[in-house]
Formats: sequence, C-alpha cells, structure tokens
Amino acid sequence: MFIVFLVFSISGSLSVFISEPFLNLLKYEQYISNELIKIVIRILIIFPIYQLVLIIIGSLFGEFNYFWNFQKRFIKKFKKK
Repeated sequence: MFIVFLVFSISGSLSVFISEPFLNLLKYEQYISNELIKIVIRILIIFPIYQLVLIIIGSLFGEFNYFWNFQKRFIKKFKKK
C-alpha cells in the first residue's frame, strides 16, 4: 500500500512540474484576469498530464495493472449511461 501512495505523490508533483512549460507557452495569465478561470485552465491542462504520468510511474514501480484498472474505473464514472 505504501507504493501506491508513493506513486500518487510522485505523479502529482511530476505532473505539475511537467505542465509548467505548457502553461507558460499559453501565456493565459496575460489575457485572463479572473482567478477562478485561471484555476480551471490549470486543472484542465494538468489533469490529462497527471493521468499519463500516473500510468508511467505506476509501471516503473511494478504496479501497472493496479493503476490501469484505476484509470478505467475513473473513466467509466464520466461515461454517459
């Protein structure tokens, strides 16, 4: 269970680090003054990166199946019935 928490924490930190160049490239802060919209944009950019990084880091720690199943369950929650 420790490995799962470690993978989640590494993935979260790494995804924020990786997303910074994308956010800087967009220069969205120059055009948008509303803080709530800025937060939403950051989440929309960081979230897909986090999903990818989670699978990659989980695979490096030998927990690919756990995180792959985690992703599938998560995506199923957003599908229309």
